[in-house]
Formats: sequence, structure tokens, C-alpha cells
Amino acid sequence: MKATKLVTSASVTALLFGLSAAAQADNWRYAHEEYEGDVQDVYAMAFKEYIEENSDHTVQVYRFGELGESDDILEQTQAGILQFVNQSPGFTGALIPEAQIFFVPYLLPTDEETVVEFFNTSEAINQTFPELYAEHGLELLKMYPEGEMVITLDEQVDSPEGLQGKNIRTMTNPLLAETYRAFGASPTPLPWGEVYGGLQTNILQGQENPIFWIESGGLYEVSPNLLFTGHGWFTTAMMANQDFFDGLGEEDQQLIRDASDAAYEHTIEHISGLAEESLAKIEEASDEVTVTRLNEEQMDAFRERAPQVEERFVEMTGERGEALLQQFKDDLAAVTDGNE
Repeated sequence: MKATKLVTSASVTALLFGLSAAAQADNWRYAHEEYEGDVQDVYAMAFKEYIEENSDHTVQVYRFGELGESDDILEQTQAGILQFVNQSPGFTGALIPEAQIFFVPYLLPTDEETVVEFFNTSEAINQTFPELYAEHGLELLKMYPEGEMVITLDEQVDSPEGLQGKNIRTMTNPLLAETYRAFGASPTPLPWGEVYGGLQTNILQGQENPIFWIESGGLYEVSPNLLFTGHGWFTTAMMANQDFFDGLGEEDQQLIRDASDAAYEHTIEHISGLAEESLAKIEEASDEVTVTRLNEEQMDAFRERAPQVEERFVEMTGERGEALLQQFKDDLAAVTDGNE
């Protein structure tokens, strides 16, 4: 009888422990802006894998369109419906004006190694931006690059004059619109869901995105002339609802930070060579595609228009934006000087 009681007591204790552990295991919801297998999805799945391998928590990932457009998933995260969201500064720029800095043309280099080192070491990225996002109830966990921006068009173009009169789709971001205005085009801000149809019906004559997205979204089918201007990289940010994050214990907070770091390293490895692979797929899929890579002289014709976008950025963001722009330049100088 005594032995039976001991066994029973042990079983009850184990059950109670199990219930306690189960009560602490949560299902966290995470939404991003891209399709299955795209860069944000690669990051999200690596984050999910790390969390689930190192805790009892689970992560449910929602891809583009499953919960609405980019603006929708950000609002859902701020409201606490989602715990995590991946969204580019192209859409958060209206909420956090300083995040538009990524759309100042020719600020970031296009060399992948330099870009990655900048994201790893930049004071602006790793110290200033978390403070800016926190002001809007968002815990910024990681910013990372996805790929060089490429313009697709209805015809081959190699100068700003060639963009005159063309409706170029931009994200709903005031500074990105200013960039294309400076380049000579007519910027047309639209949510992603309207882009393919707009290009197909010639309401739009062009758009910009990293090459992997042009391939996975089939944009080359309706906008087959690719223009590499070297004007910037697509950047994204992975965030948590701050109230949710602050309400976690230290162990779970560290788990999330570690998962964010692990997903970042995995994603940086993933994007290495991705642009070349995606372009090869596009060229194999369509014989109508043209590829124009500007030489330095042609690029200078676009680059000389960048200062007016910088000026507009400072007008939009004031002293804080001006200080951030200077910090960006200092951080980039530290990286480029070190690589000489």
C-alpha cells in the first residue's frame, strides 16, 4: 500500500508538472509579407524552428494575403492579435518616418558583403532603430537585407529621361515616391495585391523589387525589361508586439532574441547567390526578358538626383532624421574604409 501511494503521488506530481508546463506553452502568431520560400518566409521558418526546438512554444506563420496586406498585419501586431510581424520600412515609413532612410537612393552600396557587414555593425541599425520602433509599441528584433532593388519596365531604359511619363508603382511610402519623382518617373503608390494587374493592363509601366520577388511573383511576365540601377537594397524588419514581449519572462525573451539571431544568420546565408539564381530562372522562363545594367556614367545620371531626396528626407524627419542620416553615413564609412 505504501509503495502504491508513492507511485500514485509521483504520478499526480508528474501530471501537475505537465499541466503547469503545458499552461506555459503558447502558440505565437507571426505574419510576413511574402510567399512560401521567399526570404521573409525563410527567416520566419528558421525562427519557428528554433523556438520549437528549444521550448514548448509553437509558432504559427502566416504568409502574404492570409491576413490581409502589409498595413493590415502591422495593425494586427500593434493591437496584439499577432505577436510577431515582418514588414519592410517601405510600409512602416508612414508610421516611423525615419525608417524611410532606406529609400534614399545610392545611400547603401550594392555589394552584398559590404551590405551585410553594415547590417551587422551599424549603430543606426542596432541601437537607434530599436528606440524608434519602441515609440510605436514595437520591439524591433532584427533588421536584415533581402536583395538589390531592380526596376522592371515596359521597355528598355538606361537614363532618367527614359522614365519620363512612366507610372512606376511604389510602396505606400512618401520618400520612395520622392525618389522616383527625382528619377523622372510618375510614382504610383499601390498595395502589392494590385501590382500584377496594373502592369498587365498598362495602368503601370513599371515597378521595383528585389530580383527573387520579381521571379516568385511572376512580374517579369508582364514587365519584362529589367533595369539594374544600383540605387539600393530592399530591407525588412522583424518585430514583436512590445506589450507581449515585455510581459514575457527573461528566459522567453532571451529565447526570442536567440531565435531572431539564428534566423538572421540562416537568412544571410540563404540570400548569398539568390539574385543570380533568380535571374537565371527568369531568363530560362521567358525569352522576352531583357537585362540592362548601367555603367558608371549612366548610373551617375541617376545618382546626381539623390541629394534632393536626402533633402526631402531631412524635411520630413527634422533634426532626428538628420542625425540618423549622418550616423548611417558614418557607419557606412566605417565599413567601406575597413574594406579598402
